[in-house]
Amino acid sequence: MNQKLLGVILAAGRGTRIKPLNLYHPKPLLPVCNKPIMQYQVEAMRAIGVTDVVIVVGHLKDDITRYFGDGASLGVNITYVEQKQMLGIAHAVAQLESVIDSPFVLFLGDIFSVQKDLPGMAEMFWARKAGAVLAVKYEPNPEFIRRNFAVILHASGTVTRVIEKPRYLTNNLKGCGVYMFDLAIFDAIRRTPRTAQRDEYEITNSIQILIDDGYPVYPIETIEWDMNVTFASDLLECNRKQLEHLGRNSLIGDNVRMPEGTIVERSVIGNNVVIRHPIAVRDSLILADVVLERTEDLNRMLITPETAVHCDPQTGGGVE
Repeated sequence: MNQKLLGVILAAGRGTRIKPLNLYHPKPLLPVCNKPIMQYQVEAMRAIGVTDVVIVVGHLKDDITRYFGDGASLGVNITYVEQKQMLGIAHAVAQLESVIDSPFVLFLGDIFSVQKDLPGMAEMFWARKAGAVLAVKYEPNPEFIRRNFAVILHASGTVTRVIEKPRYLTNNLKGCGVYMFDLAIFDAIRRTPRTAQRDEYEITNSIQILIDDGYPVYPIETIEWDMNVTFASDLLECNRKQLEHLGRNSLIGDNVRMPEGTIVERSVIGNNVVIRHPIAVRDSLILADVVLERTEDLNRMLITPETAVHCDPQTGGGVE
């Protein structure tokens, strides 16, 4: 059996709810502990033996191709396919049918995750001759399930239903935006209708068609923690969680200049940042190349070269 997995990352979306950050930064390039979300995904793929990665680009695509290039610096070969219309995840995957000839692992470029057993996911996929394997986790926060998709299981442990952005929950099993698919998914995508809810082609509907066609679909708890980065406060939370994962209080990038007396707590500061005045930076994120002139302390703020956002977890964030 040819047990080669290709890698796919979807990175075309506009990310309008994280505005104004999306005007200047593709969401998959937003940094978590000074590394783009999507770079973690490429590295995770490489760790399970994936050497060929296809990235679907669209919004601010030149920024992504400029950063990753041909992938050689990360030990993979990257090619790019453009999605010219933003019509959903299934539509994005459909763009790849002519360039993919092997089963593939799919990441959504705007979901940051800490994985605990990606190799086990691949082993399950091959051993059970699966139509698909879905990364899942038991999610105590119902709102996070409503922002992703619910997974309903048969008593045997196979997936019987997937429900996109469910309003009513019957369990707390959430899909996490990491998938392994057999090529049969393309047949299912061709028969996937455009939804009334969001006027898009949803990959969850394609998965349901795959299930209804008789292909076995399995869940695996391979995600320790994840966040669909929808609002500025989500990105701040990803950085906080990764600091915790790394066992660090703060992270300060290269070539950072700040005066004596500056306090940095539970925060990440990007490369080439200049802080002019001795302020306290707490529970905040400063992106690379910021020159900070302010004399007020930072608390739960996200600072970019273009804007400053107060990251209120209740509202998601507000521009200063």
